[in-house]
Amino acid sequence: MEGPRSWTAAGAGFPERRLRRLRRTPALRRLVAETRVTVDDLVAPLFVREGISEPVPISSLPGQSQQTVGSLVLEAKRLVSLGVPGLVLFGVPERKDARGSGAWDRDGIVQVALSELRNAVGDELVLIADLCLDEYTDHGHCGVLAPDGTVDNDATVDRYGAVALAQAAAGADIVAPSGMMDGQVGAIRAALDGAGHDQVAILAYAAKYASALYGPFRDAVDVTIVGGGDRRAYQQDPANRREALAEVALDVAEGADLVMVKPALAYLDILAAVAATVDVPVAAYQVSGEYAMVKAAGERGWIDGDAVALEQLTAIKRAGADLILTYFAAEVAGQLHG
Repeated sequence: MEGPRSWTAAGAGFPERRLRRLRRTPALRRLVAETRVTVDDLVAPLFVREGISEPVPISSLPGQSQQTVGSLVLEAKRLVSLGVPGLVLFGVPERKDARGSGAWDRDGIVQVALSELRNAVGDELVLIADLCLDEYTDHGHCGVLAPDGTVDNDATVDRYGAVALAQAAAGADIVAPSGMMDGQVGAIRAALDGAGHDQVAILAYAAKYASALYGPFRDAVDVTIVGGGDRRAYQQDPANRREALAEVALDVAEGADLVMVKPALAYLDILAAVAATVDVPVAAYQVSGEYAMVKAAGERGWIDGDAVALEQLTAIKRAGADLILTYFAAEVAGQLHG
């Protein structure tokens, strides 16, 4: 009969204890952490609304508001003080029309706000302008409608070029086309380069899914799709993975400087696949519904909202995101600074 086994040899018997040893203290865990969310990873989505005199809280996005141009500038300065490197701006105009003409109006709300932001923060903050028509159309779709009520892809792409030029002239560092129109990146790149804005980058919403998680965002920008319609004809089917990789490849080939997966958490497999495939930076958008669920559960005491927010952002970064658009940006930046 064999005698007692010896556990003295390094690594013998319970090799898994080598893993547990490195979890024993907070300092050890920090020392060997494979993934870290830093302030440099964060981009804050912000909303600026025309025709208001003070910020208007967004009930379905606790902690977020529709800003005046003045309060937007103050919020941008706060982000700079927290070390957040960028913001993405969405506009809420007073008037809408069938073409979405406020999107490319030189005096449109986003263009006015971009100019004020650039004057206030200089190059301390990367200014990203969401480039779409849905906030500006009276029908709520992301493009110009054809007579049969469908979105006219080519007419819409032509308008996107005009929006890009208006945003670039107002001070955008990056324009971010989110309409999922075929050929949008190539048309925008050609428009920018042709007008001397070759230094303005394009962040393509390359894998944007027709998700049920956008509800609070539509509250924030006052968008309702007329007739109870949806955007499934031009946004991606949540069931499809290969399609996302094909869309991303097309956008990169057309000149996208960065690509985005949206939403983030429900599509971590897509995010990981895109990050493994492309050689440009990859963004992920932790969308309004993902944020609102954490906020709602945290307010009820069902979860530790702060801890869950950081855990989810860590998962998004671990899956391959180089930058994360998140409504938690200022909160998490404050935690990381603290």
